[in-house]
Amino acid sequence: MTLQEIAQAVDGTLTFGGEIRVDEISTDTRKIRGGSLYLALKGERFDGHDFISKAIEAGARAVVSDRPVECSCPVIQVPDTRLALGTLAAYYRQKFSLLTVGVTGSVGKTSTKEMIAAVLAQGFCVHKTQGNFNNDIGLPMTLFGLEPQHTAAVIEMGMSALGEISYLSQLAKPDLAVITNVGVSHLENLGSRENILKAKLEILDGMSPNSKIVLNADNDMLQSVRDSLGERAVWFGIEQKDGFVFAEHIEEDGDKTRFDFVCGGERYPAMVPAVGIHNVYNALAGFTVGMFSGIAPEKIVAAIGEYQNSGLRQSVREYDGIKVIADCYNASPDSMQSALSVIRTISCSGKRYAVLGDMLELGECSGEMHYKVGKLAAKAGLSGLLCYGEEAKQIARGALEAGFDLTESCTSLQEAVNWLHRVLRPGDAVILKASRGMHLESVIESAFEKAGGQ
Repeated sequence: MTLQEIAQAVDGTLTFGGEIRVDEISTDTRKIRGGSLYLALKGERFDGHDFISKAIEAGARAVVSDRPVECSCPVIQVPDTRLALGTLAAYYRQKFSLLTVGVTGSVGKTSTKEMIAAVLAQGFCVHKTQGNFNNDIGLPMTLFGLEPQHTAAVIEMGMSALGEISYLSQLAKPDLAVITNVGVSHLENLGSRENILKAKLEILDGMSPNSKIVLNADNDMLQSVRDSLGERAVWFGIEQKDGFVFAEHIEEDGDKTRFDFVCGGERYPAMVPAVGIHNVYNALAGFTVGMFSGIAPEKIVAAIGEYQNSGLRQSVREYDGIKVIADCYNASPDSMQSALSVIRTISCSGKRYAVLGDMLELGECSGEMHYKVGKLAAKAGLSGLLCYGEEAKQIARGALEAGFDLTESCTSLQEAVNWLHRVLRPGDAVILKASRGMHLESVIESAFEKAGGQ
């Protein structure tokens, strides 16, 4: 894009150099390459305007700023650089004619996004959100990654307050949308599950009136809008079998889960190379999107059979014969329950353990919800439970009051590492689960840094 084109798209004022072209947009001086447009963002703890000279030294061809800047390169001045980033991303996205799928939900957004991308890759050249770049900065940067060869995009949308998904959806313009579920994540900010549902449904705001939204029929909150959505909604489920597709004959087999998709009276045996019922829900969402995108069911089943978890989401590695399940990216009562189901059923020759840490952003309900997780943990067939963090002390209380006396608590990384070294033996399995802010991945690195992993 030329600087003049960009300035017009964001309603900005360009100092000079209208015909100059830029190759990419960057908000991080550490990633600047020659030919970049540096967009200076202001956050709570930093101001990108302080690094404009550094960006120019690194090769930035031009700058977007919310204030006058004295420099040798062209400057596009706008009232708000954060809004300019979104406006420019929306403008750039409209240059592409491609199938776009938006994904949101309280739990399982990223793993469902990965599942859908794997399915669509059977018939499309797919662009997808990397990691969880799903907010008002990450989503625009995802859109800037679109290239001419892409024929589909899977875009994850996160939020912490009302209005945020509406904004993101209007940038991405999804053709299909998926809501995995409505739980209690962000209850601290939104106050009620009804408000969380309202926030998730904002994904419709950027969609055409006749577009479809794919929903989990087993979620009570989503079921509450069945009548209002009418034929726009496409349902999948396990307990509810009256939707577009459902799963049955679910059996966990070692580190795999086998089941049947049932759709339109036809049955399609399938396998996900992971355990936990939540992975079947993810697969159902992927199957539904695939079918509505013209992918043959046999190809969908094949893609799901090759699915792999990404990053810190229930990745499984072995360290000197100990199976370690890292699920350190996010946590809520629902995902804690899923994690406990995984450790209960995962294959191992030894004992099963769990390290459960704080679940953040639960507001006034935090103590009660941690306590309930402890009650669940007491019934998970564990040989030991470590509760990591201040809030997690309520997990320990719940487990102990439920009669599970193999429970300990700690608040320091070294205490957690010492516990793992003390209790684990070859053949054992352990799952580590907490909100991202607890940095449980550091516990794993410290505990197993000298062990051989595979």
